[in-house]
Amino acid sequence: MNPLAAQSLSGKRALVTGSSRGIGADTVKYFAEAGADVVINYRSKAPRAEKLAESLRELGVRALTLGADLTDKDSVQEMADAIKNEYGGLDILVMNASGGMERGMAEDYAIQLNRDAQVNLLTTMLPLLGEGSRVVFVTSHQAHFIRTTPTMPEYEQVALSKRAGEDALRELIPTLEERGIGFTVVSGDMIEGTITATLLERANPGAIESRREGAGKLYNVAEFAAEVAQAAVDPVPADNTRLVGDTSDFNGV
Repeated sequence: MNPLAAQSLSGKRALVTGSSRGIGADTVKYFAEAGADVVINYRSKAPRAEKLAESLRELGVRALTLGADLTDKDSVQEMADAIKNEYGGLDILVMNASGGMERGMAEDYAIQLNRDAQVNLLTTMLPLLGEGSRVVFVTSHQAHFIRTTPTMPEYEQVALSKRAGEDALRELIPTLEERGIGFTVVSGDMIEGTITATLLERANPGAIESRREGAGKLYNVAEFAAEVAQAAVDPVPADNTRLVGDTSDFNGV
């Protein structure tokens, strides 16, 4: 069920990074079902992004597909220019794309994507975001709580880079508030069915089942995406943080 079913986002414009599949795809779908015009961002899977866009256009909304390598500043600027030309601006920016466990990438790829690229993305999109718009940064408990709660060795580098990205974005909150832009971090436990969970399970067999037993329940992709979408319309929490799922095994921030 769409968490935004009772709300109308007609006339709103939303960009979700990494939205050709997984959490991003379900998030952008929730926005479109609520009436928003959407931007589906992808890195390399253009056919999959366009297939999703076609299904969303049947809802009567506009759906723009834009490929962009978030670690490439020129690519991000081209995406911003295309959004401005097509939609004139943005009302919702969901920073969902992340990574760092992929094979064959540079040693510093995780920090490039999860910190540097996120800061550049927000600053590049800032001119498109008007008063009353919302920014949502998607992360994990393993990253959000990494300062006080160790994670699996296979995920530590990614978790540290994601937390570094969150910290760097939080430093921009005063600038966002001056412009009347809300900012929320959505942190979730391991999510069943995600690429990250699959890679972790491959590197550490039994990791997902172990975490499921510890948490009692793990959210699936659609359930977590619903929380992300809701965070873009709910009032900004006092601490700018929305925690999704069990946190009993995590200590402080």
